[in-house]
Amino acid sequence: MYFNDVHILIYVLLGIIGIFVGTIVNTINDRLQEEKKILCKETFKEYKIKARKNKWVLILIPILYIALLYRFGIGNEIANQLNLLKYLILIPMLISVFIIDYKEQIIPNRLNLTMFEIGLIFTFAFGMINLNLAKDMLLGMVIGAGSFLIITLLGGLIAGKEAMGFGDVKLMGALGLYFGALNIGMIALMAFLIGAILSILLLVTKVKKTSDYIPFGPFIVIATFIMIFIPSSIVLDTLLTVFTLGLNKR
Repeated sequence: MYFNDVHILIYVLLGIIGIFVGTIVNTINDRLQEEKKILCKETFKEYKIKARKNKWVLILIPILYIALLYRFGIGNEIANQLNLLKYLILIPMLISVFIIDYKEQIIPNRLNLTMFEIGLIFTFAFGMINLNLAKDMLLGMVIGAGSFLIITLLGGLIAGKEAMGFGDVKLMGALGLYFGALNIGMIALMAFLIGAILSILLLVTKVKKTSDYIPFGPFIVIATFIMIFIPSSIVLDTLLTVFTLGLNKR
């Protein structure tokens, strides 16, 4: 049986891999927060103890992996295969960003740096196929980090405090390498839109107080997942409709 020209057994295999990846996310998250080594004996010793934390991760990652395979397939195009591979690697790191930033209000530098380094590898790989793709990915890095750096600095000048952390700036720079100039711009807009809506809901439901700090990283992660799974043309049309109050005739 095939779905999107991919045999069902490949979906099953990828789902199993997703479960395994999910079980190690908790251990890695804890060690990142404690600034401990990741690839060492202690990590595997802690694995069985901490694997049961955040059980929703064990369900979410396999579902996302299977959805990715259906979205991109395998096919014969190298670019499509690279997109599938880079998102398979990126998804667990995005979930780590969500969990750690939500709980600790910080995005570990090592996590951002790992995303950045892997992004550079994929930029080089895409550059071997099409140099313009690599240029767009590098431009995405500049736009992602640059736009959030400006917002952070302006927020500091106007409000007297950081509008968002520098971890968010680094995260957007790293993500720019995965999505390119236009898509990282849309991720930024979606993150602010989602952040505004969810922040209002959190305040209205009294989950958060007006004096509480609401981390922005989770909003970036949600926006990134939307960009991964929904065609960019649909995202762009939706954003234009929202920000032009329905006047967009595109």
